[in-house]
Amino acid sequence: MSRMTRRALTAGLLAAPALLRAHGVAAQAGAQGGWQPSRRIELIAGFAPGGGSDIIARTIAEACAPLYPQPLVVVNRPGAGGALAAEAVARTAPDGHTLLLAGGSESTSIPAHREVPYDPKTAFRAIIRLTRNGHFICVRGKGGRFSDMRQVMAAAKTEPGRITHGSAGAGTLSHSLFLLLERRADVEFLHVPYTGGGPVAQALLAGEIDLGVQASDELGGLAASGDIVPIALASAERSPAWPQVPTLRELGWDVQADNQKGWVGPAGLTDAMVAYHHDRFREGMKAPSWTRFMERIRETDGYASGPDFQRAMDTLLDDIRGALRRS
Repeated sequence: MSRMTRRALTAGLLAAPALLRAHGVAAQAGAQGGWQPSRRIELIAGFAPGGGSDIIARTIAEACAPLYPQPLVVVNRPGAGGALAAEAVARTAPDGHTLLLAGGSESTSIPAHREVPYDPKTAFRAIIRLTRNGHFICVRGKGGRFSDMRQVMAAAKTEPGRITHGSAGAGTLSHSLFLLLERRADVEFLHVPYTGGGPVAQALLAGEIDLGVQASDELGGLAASGDIVPIALASAERSPAWPQVPTLRELGWDVQADNQKGWVGPAGLTDAMVAYHHDRFREGMKAPSWTRFMERIRETDGYASGPDFQRAMDTLLDDIRGALRRS
């Protein structure tokens, strides 16, 4: 064998793994209709760094980074309960490189309370739901007035407009939850808006309000210590992490207001783009970093397909709009 032949053979053997990898990527891209990202993918979160939405976005981005040929970059665009970020993504070209973490107030509640410059039902194409966190109605644990939801509702009947509840802000999902409850139970509460779940918890502890809404990932040590007590859950079924807490439906009031989080893109995303992102984010939901995160917030798998995710958002939005029309 000549020196040139040996060099050619060696070069071919060294190149073989890279060629196989390239062939695998090409075959995968072909199966997805040939689409692949050509530059970094911006994952837009409509809330400030450090909050629940931001943590979800960064955790799943870390889990999925090895599955993408381009960087996944979380971009925070806080303001108006997530509506500013939603507007920005709705106006973005549907090229598969900009996604919005949706499913919360910007998708299911704020558009029911006021005009927004996008239609939450048609301006986006849903890709995948990542989480579904229950909203708990909570009371002060030590020195509080109430110990269960039936006591609360009895007081609301006899003292209309005097039982106070805190929310993360006017028009947010935690505000709308009580609007739904008022309509279902024919009672009236007094709304006290705050700027987030943290201030609501502090107001409960200080005795400033009678009731407060906390998402399952916000309960944490305050509930474990008994300083805050969850007394009802606005979900279809009880939480495995808090099995002693009944749902509002069990108690006789059909109210569901889960805080969902998942990825959507601008309307006009192709089937190939949606499938590409869906499959990689679904795979990322099996990564250790993501499963550890879900264990830490004591939630089960929140997965839903894009169409199912969109239907869940639309149903909740319609419920809130109906409650506002009857108020």
